[in-house]
Amino acid sequence: MMMKQHLAIVLLVIFFHHCTITSGQSSAPAPAPAGPTNITAILEKAGQYTTFIRLLKSTQMDDRINIQLNNSNQGLTIFAPTDNAFSNLKPGTLNSFTDQQKAQMVQFHIVSSFLSISQFQTVSNPVSTQAGGSNSGDFSLNITTSGNQVNMTSGVTNTSVANTVYTDGQLAVYQIDQVLLPLGVVRPSAPPPETPPKAKKAASPSDAPATTASVDSSDATLLLFPRNAPITLSLAVAAAAGLLS
Repeated sequence: MMMKQHLAIVLLVIFFHHCTITSGQSSAPAPAPAGPTNITAILEKAGQYTTFIRLLKSTQMDDRINIQLNNSNQGLTIFAPTDNAFSNLKPGTLNSFTDQQKAQMVQFHIVSSFLSISQFQTVSNPVSTQAGGSNSGDFSLNITTSGNQVNMTSGVTNTSVANTVYTDGQLAVYQIDQVLLPLGVVRPSAPPPETPPKAKKAASPSDAPATTASVDSSDATLLLFPRNAPITLSLAVAAAAGLLS
């Protein structure tokens, strides 16, 4: 009888131990597969970024961003204009840009480092973007803060961070309600310098027409000895003789 009780107790202990292990394994969450970061997928999920997504794809900047994020530890900060922001542009603005200008405009919205909201307070202006040329003023982005508000200007556009779309410590995506237009894209190009008129070649003495006056020998003789000279001399002699007689 005693052995049966001990056996029953042992079986109960084994049973409860097995149930505890099984219960603990089923309650642990399965780790989610870590997929690569995809900037267009992030923007598509957030909505209202159709035009910006199209520009990222047409300029192939989406592939460049994804490669930088997934193949290195480099951080990025992206200012994403909404569809309404692009609607606020002057009609025909995007169509007037060349492919190079569109790429530069997209790159102007990307900073090659991760910036949290608090880190905007310590950035140095002008902030360098992937468009480059910040020192020349063509692609200068200046950022200031007022409390938790982050303001920025390109020299053409003034806007503020409206919302945080995404952040993971390596990539930060912020919503802005105006498209950042850099001076290097919208500034009218300087007209080409006028070509000075060619100086006329000065006439050389050899090119001047000859004006040599030829004097006929017979004319020279007439000047020295006029044809009527003998007649005039005879009359003078006769007049003088009359006066003497």
